[in-house]
Amino acid sequence: MSVQAAPEAGAVHRAGRVALVGRPNVGKSTLLNRLVGCKLSITSGRPQTTRQRLTGIVTRPDAQIVFVDTPGYQTEYRSALNSAMNRGVTAGLQDVDAVVWLVEALQYGERDAAVAALLAGRRAVILAINKTDSVRDRNLLLPFISRLAGLRAFEAIIPISATKGWQVSELLDVIVALLPEGPPVHDADDITTVNERFLAAELLREKLFRLLGEELPYASTVEIDRFRQEGGLRTIHASIVVDKKSQKAIVIGKGGKQLKTIASQARRDMERLFGSKVFLEVWVKVSRGWAESAATLRRMGFDD
Repeated sequence: MSVQAAPEAGAVHRAGRVALVGRPNVGKSTLLNRLVGCKLSITSGRPQTTRQRLTGIVTRPDAQIVFVDTPGYQTEYRSALNSAMNRGVTAGLQDVDAVVWLVEALQYGERDAAVAALLAGRRAVILAINKTDSVRDRNLLLPFISRLAGLRAFEAIIPISATKGWQVSELLDVIVALLPEGPPVHDADDITTVNERFLAAELLREKLFRLLGEELPYASTVEIDRFRQEGGLRTIHASIVVDKKSQKAIVIGKGGKQLKTIASQARRDMERLFGSKVFLEVWVKVSRGWAESAATLRRMGFDD
């Protein structure tokens, strides 16, 4: 058991939960990883990479913050999976002390407005304008910020770059000031509350998004069939689940080359995150209509 972080005698210590919300592909997972200081939440250039809530714990001498990374709020596609993801967003807003709403710099549309509606009536909302590093004409930022400032009362509006780390420490300071006073709940070296089975499945699924791009991601998921730790070795058996036989062929690739690349990259990420050797075996199976299957969604960790 690790020693919990504790404030100095007489100092104020704050602790609480903070939700990260926004439309798909706005950079919530990248921000979580930046805040935690390691690759915890999977990322890709594709929307809807995050499917389930993931917690990231940041501990410093004066505060402990449990961040809740929610899926991007989905308004375009309808399926049992997307409905479950949207429920995850609304559930992630429950019992939090503050909300960080991410909006992409110079990009505000209907999907962002849908998130704004979810936040109506909620206090302690910080607006983080992300991807400012991609803005070529900085003179355009101020009018954009002024426009969003008229949407509602914010605790603060902070332009950031989660990728570059610009003003992320300033964002963290604002968040801490909004949290209630209280002792740390988790050990100082804890970085999440989810288990390693979940993290292993996510790291493998990330490779599907990154390596197969346009061809596959939305039709695939990952299930961990076996997870065993013996000493410094983790043995993991996993299944990549796809909707059609043709998709199975895409994942496997010619002579199994694609599947080998996917598994090898995922294994290296697992070893970095878990700090140990990993033996990973991966199979591909077809399950038609898995995204509409209540049983499959339960195995993925979604509630009915």
